[in-house]
Amino acid sequence: MNVLVIGRGGREHSMIRKLAENNQVDRLYVAPGNGGMENDATCVPIQETDVDRLIDFVKENAVDFTIVGPENPLLLGIANRFHEEKLAIFAPTKEAALIEGSKSFSKAFMKRHHIPTADYEIFSDVAKAKQYIDEKGAPIVIKADGLAAGKGVIVAETKDEAHRAIDDMLVSKSFADAGATVVIEEYLQGREFSLMAFVHGGNVYPMLPARDHKRAFDNDEGPNTGGMGAYAPVTDITEAMIVNATKDILQKAADGLVEEGRSFTGILYAGLMMTASGPKVIEFNARFGDPETQVVLPLLKNDLLQVMMDVANGQNPNLTWETKSCFGVVLASKGYPGVYEKNIPVPKMEADDTFTIYAGVKKVDSGYVSDGGRVLLVGAKANTLTQASESVYRTILSSMDTSEFIYRKDIGKTQEKTGTKVF
Repeated sequence: MNVLVIGRGGREHSMIRKLAENNQVDRLYVAPGNGGMENDATCVPIQETDVDRLIDFVKENAVDFTIVGPENPLLLGIANRFHEEKLAIFAPTKEAALIEGSKSFSKAFMKRHHIPTADYEIFSDVAKAKQYIDEKGAPIVIKADGLAAGKGVIVAETKDEAHRAIDDMLVSKSFADAGATVVIEEYLQGREFSLMAFVHGGNVYPMLPARDHKRAFDNDEGPNTGGMGAYAPVTDITEAMIVNATKDILQKAADGLVEEGRSFTGILYAGLMMTASGPKVIEFNARFGDPETQVVLPLLKNDLLQVMMDVANGQNPNLTWETKSCFGVVLASKGYPGVYEKNIPVPKMEADDTFTIYAGVKKVDSGYVSDGGRVLLVGAKANTLTQASESVYRTILSSMDTSEFIYRKDIGKTQEKTGTKVF
């Protein structure tokens, strides 16, 4: 089979590494990919959002199966277009992907289908938004309604901080149209975790729970990022909790999308908070999470391509998992998630007991240079989380000059400020 993965980041590289394990995959393409993927797949210089050229490429190169990584092409309707052309694709339609594309839609959807989530209100008026904040008090959560690359969420510790977030989104337009409307949410207390599932219509097959760390700096300080590290499974989230979250959240969401004529095929991601009253949804995504994918897929025993084809054909993939832990730390450009320089030489992360997943890199004669905010992830599998984390940090410390990059030194030790300490 010939397979195409659409995307350019660490999530896509992790998918490619897993797909490459299948000896039935003849040609493995990635569009556009990055320099770090070139040893694992053929990079195709087509942007993720150039749907017409992607369709032409699939036809011209006899691609049998296409998998979409990032969210932007989903909201553009890439799955709809592939369906019209009778081309096989593992991705939700734009109507189904709206569960990620609009937080206001997602919150209203959850209310309609009795899916537990934080109380909220939606605003586009600055004065009314600030009045609501004053009434509710802080801490409180401010979210840009649209896609913001994982950075459109502010957990405001004070009312002044919340007011500044409103000015930033609604007045300064820091997230452009994505922040033209904001969702203001109740601050949830508990233990945060991510639960992804393979979904086709009403069929839901959950993966292992993972936990990522979104704050840029140690001790869960600094701005939200796309994720600075992750690990799986999450030992304080029990099997019973996963069963309940699957039944009360993922299954209800899948059934609700079918009921509303938005039947979902692909990866449904639920960012959850385990509160005193049970799990509540922080957000839904319509694709694999990043960096959770980088620590979940290495633990999957099944062949990823076969899983996706089975799910798409309405068959149970019978997921099986390694009884190990997987741990990953992101190396990011200095200044991320704000302004940062590119073309900085990237250190080689080489060790027998770790692996490297590339995200924002370009290939040059001497190796790689940085080409994005999150540059790479160093990961490891081991019998325990402690052993995996020791391998990762040992590799980072022995491989790099940290002056041009940042990374968190406490992944797996603390939980986000929206939660409690878990170790």
